[in-house]
Amino acid sequence: MALGHAPAHSPPDISLIPDLVSLVPERRSRRRPAVPRWLRRAVGPVLLLVAWQVLSATGILSGEVLASPGTVARAAAELVRDGTLPHAMLVSLQRVAVGLLIGGAVGVSLALVSGLSRLGEDLVDATVQMLRTVPWVGLIPLFIIWLGIGEAPKVALIALGVAFHLYLNVYAGIRGVDAQLVEAGDSLGLGRWGLVRHVVLPGALPGAMTGLRYSLATAWLALVFGESVNADAGIGFLMNQAREFFRTDVIVVCLVVYAVLGLLADAVVRTLERLLLQWRPTFTGQ
Repeated sequence: MALGHAPAHSPPDISLIPDLVSLVPERRSRRRPAVPRWLRRAVGPVLLLVAWQVLSATGILSGEVLASPGTVARAAAELVRDGTLPHAMLVSLQRVAVGLLIGGAVGVSLALVSGLSRLGEDLVDATVQMLRTVPWVGLIPLFIIWLGIGEAPKVALIALGVAFHLYLNVYAGIRGVDAQLVEAGDSLGLGRWGLVRHVVLPGALPGAMTGLRYSLATAWLALVFGESVNADAGIGFLMNQAREFFRTDVIVVCLVVYAVLGLLADAVVRTLERLLLQWRPTFTGQ
């Protein structure tokens, strides 16, 4: 065989290679339309408002049963212009703030005593659980007998509702701390108060934030009942006056104010959660 150069291999025919691109499934994009979240959240209330206006304009919803949105808006403007609504909001906010501070201090203190100590749990938890089953609204007559008909029974009613919610959630948060974290802190040389400060309280903070949200909702509910007890100022007082004169527009204005104040309070708690619970990643939906 004669020596020579080895025959060069011809390049493969590209047409014979299967189309690999077509074999790979095209990944669907999960990007959603760039619609602001606040706009999506406003769809429900706007649709409700439109339906309300349509029912009122067509006469299906009588003005004696429920005033139209336009009538409610005019009533709100009148109450703001003469200063009645701002003064009532200020009085109600003061009652909620004082009741929230008192009830929060009592509820958190009892939860710490009961959650951090078995002796404290034996002394406190059974009594709180027993009182929690009593309808706190039914205590209004006793509060009037004990505290009179001034501001004290209204604040006490708010504080009572707040205290129970905070107690339950803070107590559950403390007892829900992972025992392995406590053992790890103990092995690192943390004393009892070091464990409480660096392990137990941060672990119970999510439960405390949840309790605070429930407490704010309960505070506004208790305010409605409290201001129906011989009140001479506040949003509940406006509602009682409007009920006597069949002013459904003013009643709706007061209800909207309650709702707006509740949403603002919930937004404040959400902001606190984002600031205080940055270390805890959570699922936010898809």
